[in-house]
Amino acid sequence: MEKETKGILVVKFGGSSASSPDLKRWVAAIEQARGPLVVVPGGGPFADTVRMYQRQIAYDDDAAHEMAILAMEQFGCALVSLGQRMVKARDIAAIHRAIEAGKIPVWMPRDLALGAPELAHDWTVTSDSLSAWLAARLPQARLCLFKQIDVPLEATVEALVGAHIVDESFGKHLNAGTRVYVAGPADMSAAGVRLADGDIPGRLLALRRPVPELAAP
Repeated sequence: MEKETKGILVVKFGGSSASSPDLKRWVAAIEQARGPLVVVPGGGPFADTVRMYQRQIAYDDDAAHEMAILAMEQFGCALVSLGQRMVKARDIAAIHRAIEAGKIPVWMPRDLALGAPELAHDWTVTSDSLSAWLAARLPQARLCLFKQIDVPLEATVEALVGAHIVDESFGKHLNAGTRVYVAGPADMSAAGVRLADGDIPGRLLALRRPVPELAAP
């Protein structure tokens, strides 16, 4: 747990939390944050429905990508309804306006994400990658992933990708200077106090290992 004072904290709120008994406790914890914070909602069961019906109906990846982003917005609407300070925000300017007003913006990604050519229109890009992509566009942002799993000490981005805890494009869209934390069930009880005190709950991921240079022939 580390106190940070610079930049917006991007919180990726895993959609799998929708079925967790701790959902409202996570919402309450976020609402105690005193520092600037933006929530990126996951797709959770809403996105799972998109996956399931893609297999049955066979709509293409472009359609599935847009539908999965709309699934994120569905969970985002639910979070806004559960919170007192949370409001919808569709772009960077709206995020800043909400923060300046003392609110907690919940990013509705459709407008920005669908117009970004660097984001693949397939299942290699999920809300994990979108949270990294958004953090890369906010100066000095930090990223905290709320997951339904506790990660070990010294976990790396590569380890999380390999274990399918984040999607395979996550590292590609993560700014090299972005500090990434993962908060799991073990962090639940103290998360609100941490955020109220300016801390970031969860474990700081170890720096990504550099790719070794190829030896000269």
